[in-house]
Amino acid sequence: MLRPNRLTPLLALPLLGGCNTVVMNPAGDVARQQADLILWSTGLMLLIIIPVMILTVLFAWRYRATNKDAEYRPNWDHSTGLELIIWSAPLLIIIALGALTWVSTHTLDPYRPLGRLAPGQAVPANDRPLEVQVVSLDWKWLFIYPELGIATVNELVVPANRQVRFRLTSSSVMNTFYVPAMAGMIYTMAGMETRMHAVLNRQGRFAGMSANYSGAGFSYMNFPTLSVDQAGFDRWVAGVRGSGLQLRRDEYLQLEKPSEKVPAMRFAAVESGLFDRIVQMCVRPGETCMGATAAHDHRQPGSHPPVNDRQPRAGEPEGALQKAPHETETSPHTTAPHGQPKGNTGRGDQSNRNMTRLELPALPGTARSAQG
Repeated sequence: MLRPNRLTPLLALPLLGGCNTVVMNPAGDVARQQADLILWSTGLMLLIIIPVMILTVLFAWRYRATNKDAEYRPNWDHSTGLELIIWSAPLLIIIALGALTWVSTHTLDPYRPLGRLAPGQAVPANDRPLEVQVVSLDWKWLFIYPELGIATVNELVVPANRQVRFRLTSSSVMNTFYVPAMAGMIYTMAGMETRMHAVLNRQGRFAGMSANYSGAGFSYMNFPTLSVDQAGFDRWVAGVRGSGLQLRRDEYLQLEKPSEKVPAMRFAAVESGLFDRIVQMCVRPGETCMGATAAHDHRQPGSHPPVNDRQPRAGEPEGALQKAPHETETSPHTTAPHGQPKGNTGRGDQSNRNMTRLELPALPGTARSAQG
């Protein structure tokens, strides 16, 4: 007899009907197309998996030891019809999956601007996407709205039915930006910029998270994503501008320090070009931006000294790159045989077992030795 405490999980099963699997029931058109891709791919694969599972059970039952009516053909070795089914069905499914993947991969390219906001709803020709610059920090998220001149920490708000263009980077280790209701995950990397276009078609509050382990505070890298109408978005922007806080280099460098469980923060003003400096890894005073270094390297030869223009210290040899071709020398090959090896005609001689040797430098007070 089952005890009451063991029946509790069974009684909770009907409640699972109210669960919302956000990946398969998203609020954004991009995520909806990705969910459809999962369903189509699964269905195509089940076309071969389900018949195989059914036939496995059917064959086991039909040709069981106790079934004396089953035809016994011990010399059977080939069936053209069966070979056609075995090879053609999987081949057709693979072709269909390949075509579906090819089309979907290009259609859902995160770098590609959206072609529609929803099924049957094209993006207006004069509609500009809302740009949001995303920085993954240890262990929090920074969102900069460059057109509005505001920024937030651990709070993302976007207007519904408007295309959003994300520009993403990281302050340190690689991370992953993921709002399941809006689109698939995309990586953020230090010194690099990734992009993503997405839209939320329903108003509401959705979960945002980091989907790539990035250290001790990774578990708390969550943020709410709010989808509101345009009027609600304008009110939210006005509220952020009333916070009075400013995000300049000094404030960013303090924010960049590792911290956990950071509450939502709002900044009424953001220093111009801060995101680009984060990508170029030159926020701190005196740091050279990677773009400036690259431009310095690509100037015409002879117009500037090499990037490695540090003068050698006293007694330091000049580097090989600074020498003329006739000044370079090859290092001695100490492991090659020196002269005619001994013992090559003496049967069993140990010298036959070692045709090379390594000459070690002699230590003070000892003689030079050879090691095989």
